[in-house]
Amino acid sequence: MLAGLLFAVQDAEDRPGRLAATLPFAGVTLIEYQARLLAAAGASQLVIVVSRLTPELLGAIARIGRRGMSVDTVRGAAEANARLHPLAQVVTIADGLITTESVLAAFAGEQGSDALLVIDAGSAPADYERLGGGLAWAGIARIDARRLAEVAAMPSDYDVQSALLHAASQAGARQVLLPAGGESAGHGIERRGAALEERSRAVVMATLATRPSWFDRWVVRPIAGFVLPPLVRRAASTVAVAAGAGVAALAGLGVIAGGWPATGLLAALAGVIAAVLGERTAWLRDEMPLARWLGRAALAVPALAALLLGYSIDSLAATGSALILAIALIAVAALGERAASGRARAFWWGTPPAYLLVLTALTLARLPMAGLALAALYAFVTLSAAIELLRRQA
Repeated sequence: MLAGLLFAVQDAEDRPGRLAATLPFAGVTLIEYQARLLAAAGASQLVIVVSRLTPELLGAIARIGRRGMSVDTVRGAAEANARLHPLAQVVTIADGLITTESVLAAFAGEQGSDALLVIDAGSAPADYERLGGGLAWAGIARIDARRLAEVAAMPSDYDVQSALLHAASQAGARQVLLPAGGESAGHGIERRGAALEERSRAVVMATLATRPSWFDRWVVRPIAGFVLPPLVRRAASTVAVAAGAGVAALAGLGVIAGGWPATGLLAALAGVIAAVLGERTAWLRDEMPLARWLGRAALAVPALAALLLGYSIDSLAATGSALILAIALIAVAALGERAASGRARAFWWGTPPAYLLVLTALTLARLPMAGLALAALYAFVTLSAAIELLRRQA
């Protein structure tokens, strides 16, 4: 069983009287973002150590509870120990920490001994707590629930987060260095509301950068660098982005059906890219129904575009081969998505948006039939690789 342990104790540095955990972060509060990371990692229980229950914190806790997680607030280690299952593996996130799914996954996905995320103390910010050996704690730990019992036996005026960290360290917790590069972009402890906006943008960019698909890294991420700042600032709502994506996609599909496939595919591709960006922004803002719909749209629009392209080609050539090829592409791509669902994808594997990009490129080169054939072949190779991976894992 995986449980999460969060802290809402420290005050914000630039907003007196407000807890740092309740500072706004991309449309939600920081503690809601942390809870969402833990939920995505598989945690079913959440315990929050609090210093006081403010209206902002109570509202955040209520919204977290609506996501289906069991949420308990406690004042100290003894209460936390009483609420957690004695055999639970507990993932702890420091008060005010911002991180990404990929960094947290290394701790949530493993079982066994205690582990601490660390960084070289010489380059660590002042907010990182120092450990021995020239290292500092980078804000994430996986601990055995028994560590809380050890801390509960200490004097009540001990800082729970610090005492728990040092208890795990003294017990020989494995030390994991914070990975360098894009996946840790935006990682850090932040207790200033004014600085959270830039960090939220960095976190979204890091999430896109670490997605396995080459389409996300090479197509979506560069575009995100231009359009995400106003989205993160809520200059444009996620609903507006979703509406724009829908208009572009529907217009593109209509233009393809009207006999201008190249222009229509470009518009449909723009709609899919907007849907992918909107889906990640909606996830960050805890707009999960909208995120799910945008994710489905990014899968459905390429399929409809392929069907309409096949129909358009056959209408001009008076044949049925293009439509048959489009149906084959959709069938193989759907099987490939099903086979790859929930598994680590290789960088080169195809996705529906990637197939749409192949169709668009070759249609612009006046080779629409070749585009359907190449996309179908790409989908078949991806499906074969996914099946082979399933066989090795069986």
